[in-house]
Amino acid sequence: MADSTGGGETIVIVDDEEMVLTSLNAYLSLETDYRVVTFTSAKAALGFIGDEKVDIVISDYLMPEMDGITFLAQVRDLQPEAPRIILTGYADKENAIKGINEVGLYQYLEKPWDNDDLRLIIRNGLEKRQLVSKLQNKISEINKAYADLQSIQQEILKTFV
Repeated sequence: MADSTGGGETIVIVDDEEMVLTSLNAYLSLETDYRVVTFTSAKAALGFIGDEKVDIVISDYLMPEMDGITFLAQVRDLQPEAPRIILTGYADKENAIKGINEVGLYQYLEKPWDNDDLRLIIRNGLEKRQLVSKLQNKISEINKAYADLQSIQQEILKTFV
């Protein structure tokens, strides 16, 4: 783990270039209240994601240990509800777009990125995650209420039949 700051939702950023991590961490730490956790190693990031709840994951596409699509596929297995964003250079754009379908990427962002676009993409990804979570909670409540109604119906039938 390279760095951790902030206090709100947890954003994990993985890039083999320390300068990219420093730049993203500095911007997000100054402009948001997100907890930013950065890694130069995809494997180390997977260890962290396996142990901690994360709210969004941003990964470089080209990295030495594994490419960003492979990494984000493993993130999806560990925390499917966390939106996944890939950073890509122009030359990698076609492969990154393929990854949108392969691993359910939320978004891809080209390097060099625009900080305002990045912040908007992160905010929208977090809102999507919150909405999906609320929907899952409501579905659970409905399923429980349905099960309770079935139980009551069975009690009524036992009483009157």
